[in-house]
Amino acid sequence: MEGAEIVRLNLRINGQPHEVDDVWEGESLLYVLRERLGLPGSKNACEQGECGSCSIYLDGQLVCACLVLAGQAEDREVVTVEGLGGSNDLHPVQEAFLEAGAVQCGFCTPGLIVAAHELLSRRPDPSESEIREALAGNLCRCTGYEKIIDAVSLAGRKMAGGST
Repeated sequence: MEGAEIVRLNLRINGQPHEVDDVWEGESLLYVLRERLGLPGSKNACEQGECGSCSIYLDGQLVCACLVLAGQAEDREVVTVEGLGGSNDLHPVQEAFLEAGAVQCGFCTPGLIVAAHELLSRRPDPSESEIREALAGNLCRCTGYEKIIDAVSLAGRKMAGGST
């Protein structure tokens, strides 16, 4: 890393300010979240933005943290799967994934939850095809996605205050 610039990073994560020292200019935001800040929810799988396991919000936009350089997050707002619920409560999307049995090995689950949250924030009552399209960038090796689709539908009903 001779000649590489080392920087201090300031950003807000899940509503809290964070300062991270000695960030290498080529370091990914995913690495900073997991390894430097102890937020293991976003998973490191493909490192190419193909699997969705590292999905987060960056200034309200759904992104793959593995494709974002840490320096690009300077003075920006990051929300991870850990930041969706309250301090002691799960978000309705997280609850629905548990209730519907949509959690298998758990590796893809955080990214699927963030992607489902994003879908439901803009489309509270999505059709099955809309759910499939919204989750198309999230790969799961354990399932046929039916329970995941059920979980997203359940979460939509929970968020609307409907029956489960």
